[in-house]
Amino acid sequence: MMASLALILVNLIYGASHVLAKGVMPYYLSPTVFILFRVLGAVVLFWILSLFTGISRFERVDLIRLMVCGLFGVTINQLLFFHGLNASTPMNAGIIMASNPIMVAVMSFFWLKERLHTTQWIGIFIGSLGAIALTTYGSKTVEAKMGDWWLMGNSLSYGVYLIAVKPLMQKYNPLHVITWVFTFGALFMVLFPPLYSDLPHLSLNAIPTAIWLKIVFVVVGVTFLTYLLTVMGLKYLSSTVAAVFIYVQPIFVIAFSYLFYRIGWSADYTHAINQPTLFFMLIVFVGVYLTSQNKTQ
Repeated sequence: MMASLALILVNLIYGASHVLAKGVMPYYLSPTVFILFRVLGAVVLFWILSLFTGISRFERVDLIRLMVCGLFGVTINQLLFFHGLNASTPMNAGIIMASNPIMVAVMSFFWLKERLHTTQWIGIFIGSLGAIALTTYGSKTVEAKMGDWWLMGNSLSYGVYLIAVKPLMQKYNPLHVITWVFTFGALFMVLFPPLYSDLPHLSLNAIPTAIWLKIVFVVVGVTFLTYLLTVMGLKYLSSTVAAVFIYVQPIFVIAFSYLFYRIGWSADYTHAINQPTLFFMLIVFVGVYLTSQNKTQ
């Protein structure tokens, strides 16, 4: 029960963040600078928590895997997501993220040689059609379409991370794994050249309190808390069962888009919630459901 509640809370936080983070960019923080805030803040919080749980000694070969996880799970993942969200809509971000289990299944087939059954291949085909249709027809401007493709890349990058990090989670303390993943991710982020063309335009004094609260929410809630809750959920539930909870993320995005606009916490993003978008979301949902099935046909 607690594991299920943890994963529901994770997707609720993600749903809220899609709407709130959109309002921070690009007026107060560029996507790249926003990621720097997010990653560095999370690194500090993870290291503080890790100090109370001992220290894991990683084998040298696993340090390379940690670097790969940091690159794909933090740096590339966050760069593509925030730039994609900046150009696209919270609704599209939620739907495209929901396609992540499909990408994980395909990569598991090629990378881990896991067998996929007929139903799963049908699900991959249907879900891919829905996601591609969303990126092709669901956005009206060239910039928004490009943002959708960046979001697809983000989902793919996160899928690489999920596969690469699984053996580490089973071998070491999950908290210590996440701490080092974010540490390497922060290192790669600091080495990202475009960051230094955005930093001179940063004006901390121009950021109002309401925006600072959104930034803190993204750093503490979306980055730090969600990773801890995900570890808690996966400890008691299989990855297949956990994947089902991603269905609720676009639903939360819809609810928060209306709620936050009504109470003045965000701009009006409800225009992106229309019949074609909801239809594409349904197609993706069907694809994810079929892909999550493990029955031999």
